[in-house]
Amino acid sequence: MSENSFEQNQKVLKLDTMNPNIKRVEYAVRGPIVQRAVQIERELKMVDTRLFSAAEHTVKMSENSFEQNQKVLKLDTMNPNIKRVEYAVRGPIVQRAVQIERELKMGVKKPFTEVIKANIGDCHAMGQKPITFFRQVLALCSYPDLLEDGKFPEDAKTRARRILNSCGGGSLGAYSASQGIEMIRHDVASYIEQRDGGIACDPDNIYLTSGASDAIVTMLKLLVSGEGASRTGVMIPIPQYPLYSAALAELGAVQISYYLDEENCWSLNINELKHALQEAKQHCSPRALCIINPGNPTGQVQSRQCIEDVIQFAAAENLFLMADEVYQDNIYADGCKFHAFKKVLFEMGPEYSKKVELASFHSTSKCYMGECGFRGGYMEVVNLDPEVKVQLTKMVSVRLCPPVPGQALLDVVVNPPQPDEPSYTTFIKERSETLAALAHKANITQEILNQVPGIKCNPVQGAMYTFPQIQIPPKAILEAKEKGQFPDMFYCMKLLEETGICLIPGSGFGQREGTYHFRMTILPPEDKLKIVLAKVKEFHQHFIKQYS
Repeated sequence: MSENSFEQNQKVLKLDTMNPNIKRVEYAVRGPIVQRAVQIERELKMVDTRLFSAAEHTVKMSENSFEQNQKVLKLDTMNPNIKRVEYAVRGPIVQRAVQIERELKMGVKKPFTEVIKANIGDCHAMGQKPITFFRQVLALCSYPDLLEDGKFPEDAKTRARRILNSCGGGSLGAYSASQGIEMIRHDVASYIEQRDGGIACDPDNIYLTSGASDAIVTMLKLLVSGEGASRTGVMIPIPQYPLYSAALAELGAVQISYYLDEENCWSLNINELKHALQEAKQHCSPRALCIINPGNPTGQVQSRQCIEDVIQFAAAENLFLMADEVYQDNIYADGCKFHAFKKVLFEMGPEYSKKVELASFHSTSKCYMGECGFRGGYMEVVNLDPEVKVQLTKMVSVRLCPPVPGQALLDVVVNPPQPDEPSYTTFIKERSETLAALAHKANITQEILNQVPGIKCNPVQGAMYTFPQIQIPPKAILEAKEKGQFPDMFYCMKLLEETGICLIPGSGFGQREGTYHFRMTILPPEDKLKIVLAKVKEFHQHFIKQYS
């Protein structure tokens, strides 16, 4: 400890600066005895909730006013931070889309026959096919009797046996260690080392997670502390994935917005970071910088030089880096390449690799896998204060463990078939075809949208979305304001009602004042994607004419 005392004092996230509530958490079920035991071993059917219209809701509230006044938990007594949370990806547009789907099933006449949800990166819901090998291994793990079935290839059986042998009682139904199954964490570490050209990865720095979202929120919980002017500030890109703004609102942290450069294909400008940081220092204590690369909702891929600049900036300003890299396989544009923050950090030398605190995130929900429902992913932490790491491990133990089927899926993602194994040819074919199809759809999306007067679409370099800028006439802006809506919300709601196309307004992700956008996924099958784009084109032209 004495040798590392100087380094520890330089940490952004330390035991005396982290969220003090976390230190008060005690959870004996996964406490010291269990941790010691681990050391010795080393040695949707969804509930159908009725969606009330505003009028119905008002009537219902008035009918039940007496009962409501007797409630312990009411709107004015609940956690006020929750009321500030907004999450556009599952917001009013999507709720209305669900209502319309029900109306169509009931026989209500519409100018369309189906709702096409191009609002969310739910790959399999949009028709993307699962990777055969992954599902074979998961089937074998879920029902081990199938290991005697001759229809399954031997490499899938080998993976399944290895995973089951690492599970409690040989079953996916058993809890795992809170940090995740040790064998799988070792496999993830090997995968990262291979990805990063041999840079070492310690399995003890790997936390298996319920997708990337849960890990991101967990790290934000650790980082957030303070009151008033000393409240924690977290820098997030605008446009951003609304998980970040929602989590910061819930935690009572300060959102520090930095704008991506739309005119330069949504690139990240260091001068913008510096400006946003200096402004924020007047009213909060900036502590963390979040980067989404490849970008959601903007689809950009940051250059290596940009990543080096960000690391230098974080080091100079003593900021904790959070790298959201869940789309790292989704690279489409020529000349673009994914650069992992950890790899760049260590290649920049000890001046940075021993100082900058980094948490990076990956998920089985995106890339060519698209297995959103399994909720698998991992987080790697670098240079985390050892005392804080103890608190992190304690905090994840409160949730017992990540979903074990999701951990099993992650293991085959990071340990896929090798060239000498029977499933390799099929695996490579399916993987390549999936990514090639996404690249093709990224290209046709930007091409078709840029043919529409009043729509400007940057190249979709990566990820699964486009975020085009749309012109909205003054009359439409005025009508939207009269309805109490953002202009792009007004636009997207009309689009849904008239065409059945469900998109998300740019205001849900953030945008420069006076500009309007929507986010659309490129995931639908090509024939359906072309229908979506044609309907958007026709609607936009009619909308401009109607409000000119």
